[in-house]
Amino acid sequence: MARAETATAAGERRAQGEAETADAPAVRGRLAAVETMDPNKLGVLLFLSGEVIFFGLLVLAYVYYRGQVLAGGGPNARVLDIGKTTIFSVCLFASSGTIWLSERSLARGSQTGMRAWLFATIALGAVFLVGQTLEYKKLFDEGVTIRTGQFGTTFFTLTGFHGFHVSIGLVMLTILFGLALRGAFRGPHSSALESISYYWHFVDLVWVVVLSVVYLWTLFS
Repeated sequence: MARAETATAAGERRAQGEAETADAPAVRGRLAAVETMDPNKLGVLLFLSGEVIFFGLLVLAYVYYRGQVLAGGGPNARVLDIGKTTIFSVCLFASSGTIWLSERSLARGSQTGMRAWLFATIALGAVFLVGQTLEYKKLFDEGVTIRTGQFGTTFFTLTGFHGFHVSIGLVMLTILFGLALRGAFRGPHSSALESISYYWHFVDLVWVVVLSVVYLWTLFS
């Protein structure tokens, strides 16, 4: 009886050892993937993970106070020009496509295409910022500021921080464009371009949420 139990235990240990041995290559592969990941991309992804929480809290704050603002009868999202904002938003969304095309052009070895699509990305992002600036001016002229009740505070905080992130992205893209003009990107891939592309796509995704919650929700409510 004791020998049978000993044999059974030994068999289980062998089976466990074989399973661990079989899993070892997969584990080593995952660890190697993490260790060999480009530090620039990893840094951007870690930064963006924190930004997801930051913007998530801003959106939740806007949603939380939205009902109180509408019930209070003061300035609310109905003062916004949803039509014009949608037009400028399309420019920002299109810039995600142009920066992707810039990466594809570089991968194909087309320096001219890479520069052209990168410039188009900068131009589209700048158009969006101009649109946001004009919207702010219109609201200021109507007496709606960040101090005008809960709507002003939550709206300008949410959209203002997003606009700030777009501005930072444009600065980085402009630096990339300057380097591209000097022929700094030779290989089929660029860690700098891909890392900033992650950031830019994130900025666009955040605006999808903001446009839906702040503007379109008001249009269909």
